[in-house]
Amino acid sequence: MKGTLQPSRLSLGDILRVGAVGLRARRARVVLSALGIAIGIATMVAVVGLSESSRSDLMARLDRLGTNLLTAEAGKDALGKEVKLPKNAVAMVERIGPVRQATGTGDVDARIRRSDLVPEERTAGVTTQAVRTDLLATLGGEVDKGAWLDPVGERLPVTVLGSVAADRLGITGVGETIMMNDTRVVVVGILKPLELVPTLDRVAMVGFPTAERHFGFDGHPTTIFERSTDASVEDVRAVLARTIRPGGEAAVKVSRPSDALAARAAADEGLTTLMLGLGAVALLVGGVGVANTMVISVLERRQEIGLRRSLGATRNAIRLQFLTESLLLSALGGASGALLGSAATYGFARTQGWTPVVPPWSLAGGLTATLLIGMIAGLYPAIRASRLHPTAALNAP
Repeated sequence: MKGTLQPSRLSLGDILRVGAVGLRARRARVVLSALGIAIGIATMVAVVGLSESSRSDLMARLDRLGTNLLTAEAGKDALGKEVKLPKNAVAMVERIGPVRQATGTGDVDARIRRSDLVPEERTAGVTTQAVRTDLLATLGGEVDKGAWLDPVGERLPVTVLGSVAADRLGITGVGETIMMNDTRVVVVGILKPLELVPTLDRVAMVGFPTAERHFGFDGHPTTIFERSTDASVEDVRAVLARTIRPGGEAAVKVSRPSDALAARAAADEGLTTLMLGLGAVALLVGGVGVANTMVISVLERRQEIGLRRSLGATRNAIRLQFLTESLLLSALGGASGALLGSAATYGFARTQGWTPVVPPWSLAGGLTATLLIGMIAGLYPAIRASRLHPTAALNAP
């Protein structure tokens, strides 16, 4: 029928423009409210990003170093006495079918000093070990300066230092000498850090023949290292101890160095979950801030609401207006937080030498959570605004 009044309808563009007006009119309050959301999202994105970057770097290191290295160390027998591994332990391990490489090291009773002017009791926390020439290849280590022991060098009074050992002794280059007991030994090489066997970083290494000739070494290895095919690591692990010491395998401790790095990855995952929880709490606090801002906005704008209702705006239009304001406010904080979290991930990862990784799902999840928080936070203020009577709203102080 002609003359029948129809409820006003707003397009999506109109709804967004009307919702943005309230934000532009109260910019300082909007920034402070959005800040709470931004902190929560930035925390969550940064935590996920840094965790993924660290895990990616760790997995790359494991791929590079390999997870097929096993170590077997001499322990104690049932009476608590230290046992000795057989002198031919390495040869016995090499006879295990899947084993590709095997080598060994032995503890040497030799005090190390920087020079003969240093008292004997000041050893700088560096120990001595006898090693085979194939140790470096088996462990995948690299020489930083100088050279590794060769068949000639292993019979001479020369040594290769681990990275920490060189640091503690103040050795910066090859050709310098140190004292092992009363024997002057020439440093022919310094190793880069051995990530899988960091204990060797604090060691001065000499060849088995040199250790036997100059330092009374008995030739019994104390640690065996072996690499096998990836598929057969557990099979080799099951027989390694009894191969080395038949009948006394209980005194041989077998371990997998890469397990320590894998355990670190698992610990990082647990810490990530905890930090995500803290980020969720920050996001919830931000949502409360948005709700508070919207409630105050409704109270301050009662006359505006009454005027719009008097001019024909429906309750639904009023609800949409304030709900849109809440969503835009949350989206502003979420987008800022996502950018801030990504920037923090990139900056920190670069300082650690990692490849920055920000999973797309963390950004999408953060923004989705932001919009959900915004909808929940704005729902009550929007309903409250829509229920205001036009006359009472216009007469509000």
